[in-house]
This record gives sequence, structure tokens and C-alpha cells, in this order.
Amino acid sequence: MNLLDSKIRDGEFKLLLPYKTPFVLGHDVAGIVTKVGPKANKFKVGDEVYARPADFHIGTFAEYIAVDERDLAPKPKNLTMEEAASIPLVGLTAWQALVEKMNIQKGQNIFIQAGSGGVGTFAIQLAKHLGAFVATTTSAANSDLVKSLGADVVIDYKTQDFETILSDYDFVLNSQDTKTLEKSLNILKPNGKVVSISGPPDVEFANEVGLSWFVKIIMRLLSFGIKEKVKKLHLNYNFLFMRAEGKQLNEITALIEAGKIRPIVDKIFPFEQTNEALAYVESGRAKGKVVIKVK
Repeated sequence: MNLLDSKIRDGEFKLLLPYKTPFVLGHDVAGIVTKVGPKANKFKVGDEVYARPADFHIGTFAEYIAVDERDLAPKPKNLTMEEAASIPLVGLTAWQALVEKMNIQKGQNIFIQAGSGGVGTFAIQLAKHLGAFVATTTSAANSDLVKSLGADVVIDYKTQDFETILSDYDFVLNSQDTKTLEKSLNILKPNGKVVSISGPPDVEFANEVGLSWFVKIIMRLLSFGIKEKVKKLHLNYNFLFMRAEGKQLNEITALIEAGKIRPIVDKIFPFEQTNEALAYVESGRAKGKVVIKVK
């Protein structure tokens, strides 16, 4: 389960994802192939797989779902179905931010916000695998968890201000509100880069996904303030709305099977308690991921 599910349910992404109701939510899945389409040849019936289905083809809060084979990857052999189901969206988000957008190199440093969350727990491990020095924020109760994942600097967001502790960083992975995003700019070195997965979306993103001229104008207005601040500070800003990508999931599978990255699953709910599970995700108390299991 992901906060994205509740945001789409509440209409927060209607501009980007104009779903027509009613529709089934759910952006992560792990399961067994039961049927194969006539043009699909990468998988066979009985294969254990996992995926983040593409936008407009979501619907994993169900017993069955049809998924394009390009979005699928073999499930990591060393994970349970529940563990595997927790990986795709956050794994691809971290991969596309750290590898594609940032191209992190060994010895560089990165500030990853909300280190004990779903994206944070994965991104810390990926950043360490890439050779980066990692700072993160979390509560004191989750300090040991993020340290065990590889975080070098752990900041208690309840009692400390990261802006007064960190400086001269290469990258920021922003997942919080606009105020936190703006504060994060002050810890970056010249030509540093912030990649935001929580907005605001920008024109570059609109061009990437081929949105209309009208939507591009709206996004230009939404991102104007942050773009101006970034320009004055000689920094770089990118908005990331992750995409489904089976090939990248294969890379992630290899890292998991090699023991480089491990899933962090907080709670597993039965399918009948999907609403309760989503409410728990929305509460912000989850450490890592929340999973629902279909019997």
C-alpha cells in the first residue's frame, strides 16, 4: 500500500491521472501468473512475479489483475510474497531518483527525508550501495532502524533542525511539504540537485510525459516559486512521478537476491481490512511498508 493510493482516491492527482470512477486502487503486486496473453512471451503460467502496474492499469487491491509483461519482473527468490509486494513502487521511485535523475557517484552525499518511511528505507540502502554518504530524518524511536539500513547521519526531526546540521550536500530527495523543500535548498552546494517526489510538478515533467499545453501552463505556475529560488541559488530541481518499469525491477531483484537491499514491512493486513490498512498508512506511523494479503 502507498500514500499514492489515498491521494488518488482523494483526487489530489486528477490533473495528472484523470481516472474515471469507479476504479480499483493499488499500485504494488506480487503473485503467480495464472494466464498469459497470446502476444506475451516473457513469462509462463506458474511464474512468481512482482510489479508496479502502469498508470491507468492499476488495481492491485483485488484477487486478479492483468499486467503488461513489460512492467513485470521475477519475484526475488529470497523474499516472501508479502515482502516482494512491498518493493515495486518504492524501489522504482528510489531507483529513478538516485540512478536516473541524480546519477549518484561514490563519495557524494545525499539527504533523504523521512528515512523510516517506505521510500526512505529503500533509498537509504540503494544510496549506500551506490557509495554515497547518507543523512536522514526520523523520530528517535526509529533511529536504530535507519542506522541499520546504512544512514550515516540521523536527525531527530522532532528536536533537531536539519538545516542547522547539514551543509554542502550534493543531493536532496524531498518527500515532504513545500516548507521542508525550501529549507532543503539551503543545505545544497552550488549546482546541487533536489529531486522531489511530493511536488510541485514542473514543465520538464509535463514534457516528459507528454501533457497538454494547458497542463504545462498550470505546472509552470505551480513550480514558479521553487524554480526562482533554485535559480538564485544556482541549484537544480526535478519533480519525479515514478513510472512502471520491469527492466529496472530486474536490477532491483538482483540487488535484493545479493543481500544488498532488504524490504522493511511493518504490518500485514488481511484483504478484508484494506480500508483499515490504508488508514494506517495515512496515519504516518508505519515503519517501512504496509501490505495486504489475499487468502
